[in-house]
Amino acid sequence: MADSPIVHWFPGHMAKATRMITEYIKKVDVVIELLDARIPRSSANPVILELIGQKPHIILLNKVDLADAKATKEWTEFFTQQGITVLAIDSKSGKGNKKLVSTVERLSKPIIDRWVAKGIRSRSIRTIILGIPNVGKSTLINSLAGSAATRTANKAGHTRGQQWVKIGKNMELLDTPGVLWPKLEDQRAAARLAITGAISDDVYDLEYVIKQLLNHLLTNTPNILVERYKLKEEEMADVDTILESIGRRRGCLVSGGVVDLDKARRIILQDYRNTKLGTITLDQVDEEPYYPEDGEETHNG
Repeated sequence: MADSPIVHWFPGHMAKATRMITEYIKKVDVVIELLDARIPRSSANPVILELIGQKPHIILLNKVDLADAKATKEWTEFFTQQGITVLAIDSKSGKGNKKLVSTVERLSKPIIDRWVAKGIRSRSIRTIILGIPNVGKSTLINSLAGSAATRTANKAGHTRGQQWVKIGKNMELLDTPGVLWPKLEDQRAAARLAITGAISDDVYDLEYVIKQLLNHLLTNTPNILVERYKLKEEEMADVDTILESIGRRRGCLVSGGVVDLDKARRIILQDYRNTKLGTITLDQVDEEPYYPEDGEETHNG
């Protein structure tokens, strides 16, 4: 087993993140969880369900334009069967924003009705966006907020630096994304987080990560490799042969005609991220659960 390709979060980081999110959730009525549509399982963290408790919960599958449409439909059905409200969006283009606002309003109606029944004057519904780093939380906040002018000043009783963004007539969004830590004890998830760019490129083992990506493509969509890189049948024997063949095809050569494998790996990674290999979802609904190999420690936060 390769060394973990990812920098680990330490227990102190996890504890601090949990405390902050717990405080944020106390202040909101509806919780929005943002996942990457290409890796809905790998970009999730189960601890969120414990933190949310009984509050209304929406899952957003973001970057849906980069994901396989059939897989997104399957994931939508998967979460719906668990009783979770799920929407497919693209935070960069704003696709799905209107549906998100109307969904928050629909889920919060019972809360408003309770206020009215108790004679409490109705206020705006408050919500927060939670997710792991680099999944598009800030982009979505900015997309929903429109311009900086819509951001409200600090309100009494709220921590300095926290602002509420007015969305529409009856919704306020906390202008601070809640950062969850990724599940780095799951090596398969860690590699997929690296492939999609959720983890900085300078902190993981590129060789290990690209081997995982090529294995996935060879197993599930070998025709994509053949078409993109014009590979012959004998060049599709295994991931090492594929990598070297792609390096030669792309001119990744150093003195002596040796293939610069790292350069070839970076080309493949960029091709995946830029959808030059098509729209590919790495997490499958019916995938076998990940189990650590013998002797490999797990670090459950």
